[in-house]
Parts: sequence; C-alpha cells; structure tokens
Amino acid sequence: MTAIPVSGRNNADRAGHVVAVAGVGLVADPQGALYWPEHSLLAVSDLHLEKGSSFAARGLLMPPYDTAATLARLTKLIAHYAPRVVVALGDSFHDGGGPARLSGEDRDNLTAMQRGRDWIWITGNHDPEPVDGIGGAFHATFELGALTFRHLPTGASGEIAGHLHPVARISQRGRSVRRRCFAADKTRMVMPAFGEFTGGLNIRDAAFADLFGTLAFTAHMLGPERLYAFAAKRCLTD
Repeated sequence: MTAIPVSGRNNADRAGHVVAVAGVGLVADPQGALYWPEHSLLAVSDLHLEKGSSFAARGLLMPPYDTAATLARLTKLIAHYAPRVVVALGDSFHDGGGPARLSGEDRDNLTAMQRGRDWIWITGNHDPEPVDGIGGAFHATFELGALTFRHLPTGASGEIAGHLHPVARISQRGRSVRRRCFAADKTRMVMPAFGEFTGGLNIRDAAFADLFGTLAFTAHMLGPERLYAFAAKRCLTD
C-alpha cells in the first residue's frame, strides 16, 4: 500500500499508512498505534504494563523495564500526534495488581501523558475492573461515529479490537520475516499488541479465520519506518 501524507498537527513531516475501516480512514503507525485524524484520537492495545513484575512475583525473572519502555514509546507517539483522545484497548495492565506496582516515575509519566486530553481505558480480560489512582475513565466499549473500540473482537462491523496480538510471517527471496501487524478488512480491525514483552498469534491461526470468516483480509506488518501490506493468504503459518 502506498504511503499517504496525513495532514494535522505535528504530522506535516510524516507519511501515514491509511487503512479504511467502515468507511473511516485511519492512520496505522509503525509503532503499532492507530490515529484517527478526524477526531484527533490515538488508540493503542494490549500494553500489558507491569508484566515483568507479575512474572517476577511468581519466581520467573524477567527484566524489570517493560513498563518504562512501553510508556516511553507511547510518550513519543503522543508528542507526535498531540491527540485530544487516547483509547487503550484493554489488557493495559498484565494483572489487577499492576497499577499498584507502578514505580513513582512511571506513574508520573502516565499522569503527564493524560494531562489536557481525554483518556479512556477499555477493560480487558487481564484487567477487567476499573482502578482508582491512575486517571482516565473506564469503559467496556467506546463508540464514536461508525467505530466501536473494544478489547475482545466479536467480528461486528466497525469494530477496532485487540486481545489476539496479531503477527504475520512472510518469506521473500529465501528470507522469512515474522512481525507484529494490524489485521484488517474493510469492516473490522484487530490491532497489534503495543506492550514491550507481549508475544503474538499468527494471523493464519483459526482464531482469525473464525473472526474474518475468510482469508480476504490484510496484514499490515510493522516495519522500522513504515508498514507493509500483505494479503493474509500470502502469509505463512509458523
């Protein structure tokens, strides 16, 4: 897909990969976020903050820097797009105790990002209950115009969902590449996981076939500077 310039605040020097869902043009960012210029809305999915500390509490040692790294990437995106609304599509924390384990610095960074804009936490299967003390508003779904933002995909028209952590694998010139991706057709989209320690589910898994009903959807694979679109039927299983 050809990169299309996107107008708007702070975006004059950046090309956007535009994906249409339910007739709405959305900018898919190479970092795995989604921007809706019409409403100055930035969406991210599956941050899984404090996953490292959750594993550590169970004796599975992981580097304790996932939350800081995830928030640093999100801070840069917010500085770039200057959105009026941020929507986090569920599983923002890896477990219910995640908010309490936030370091003071990470909590301050989150507060700074929320300042001056609406911040919507969509509840997920890892974090199903609202949490006090982290700002923002909690909703099971968020509807705006033709789109509905939720965590668990249902296949409904106009749906922007998360949960499945889509990744795609392709082979070109004898080289195999596996990367996170947006999985989308003209009706619905599943966003990639944004969290630093999150894994992924291959789009050729039965879960995606059940959701889209066909392989006639597109994997928009994340690259360092841009996205690359491949028909799902061209992508490989793991």
